[in-house]
Amino acid sequence: MKKKTIALISGGISSEREVSLNSGKQVYDALDKTRYDILTYDPKTDIPRLVSDAGRIDCALIILHGPYGEDGTVQGLLDLLDIPYQGAGVLGSAVSMNKLLSKHLYERAGLAVPPYVVVRRGESIDGSRIVSQLGLPLVVKPVETGSSVGMSIVRAEATLAAAVEKALEFGTTAMIEAYITGTEITCGVLGNQDLEALPLIEIIPGKDHEFFDYEAKYQPGATQEICPARIDAQLTQKAQACALSAHTALYCQGYSRTDMILKDGTCFVLETNTIPGMTATSLFPQSAQAAGLSFGQLLDRLIELGIEVRRRQTTRG
Repeated sequence: MKKKTIALISGGISSEREVSLNSGKQVYDALDKTRYDILTYDPKTDIPRLVSDAGRIDCALIILHGPYGEDGTVQGLLDLLDIPYQGAGVLGSAVSMNKLLSKHLYERAGLAVPPYVVVRRGESIDGSRIVSQLGLPLVVKPVETGSSVGMSIVRAEATLAAAVEKALEFGTTAMIEAYITGTEITCGVLGNQDLEALPLIEIIPGKDHEFFDYEAKYQPGATQEICPARIDAQLTQKAQACALSAHTALYCQGYSRTDMILKDGTCFVLETNTIPGMTATSLFPQSAQAAGLSFGQLLDRLIELGIEVRRRQTTRG
């Protein structure tokens, strides 16, 4: 069987560059070298070379996080170059990256979300009104970042303005949410037209982390991750149905991972990741492993799904 040429794209220019480079290295190591010739590209320096090589690339694996990678920009370039790639296209990537637009679409799909207020750069903040409306604690986050970058937990009205200022360092819009106390879970979805909800993972940040922040996500041993999650079958099915609905509502394809909080039988949807972390011990590969797919087999499947989408959607002669 002829080898496929894979463009492995990692690095980039977002605040999550180092995580992306680490993930890219582990993806490279896990790919089957008997099946693939692998070309590596860092968008920070290698866009001209990617464009030049486009004609010989069978599929790209985009292992980028945050703006200029997970938001549809690289996906649009690959569409122009007629290179298939794993995961959501331009629309699904852009929609999912924007937490405010995602919330609107979750709500239209009938999904529960934490109550929230939006603050834009230059606007004054009425802290007492926000606290009266949403209560305390509050979660403050930028609208367009991943990996909990710029996120804070606010436990007193006096610290709200500083948390908003921190979030607005990463964009022009911030979101203030009610803090939902419950069981934090995440659910992966795999497939194009025939979607499969993977086993749930329960997330328990360590005692040194008040939420699943950047360090808790990427520091080994900082978080306990239990798969399958310790919830009953009925609630498991409900959470998986929410992940499938979120995936569809945000125009995702190929795969996604939706983070949720379970409280009193309700699944509150937090956000959907269109390029979940991709190290062998990241949440999505862990869940796929529980479903019977090794890391290497998962990468094979993502490549197949990406090629399938391009074959079905292409309008070129």
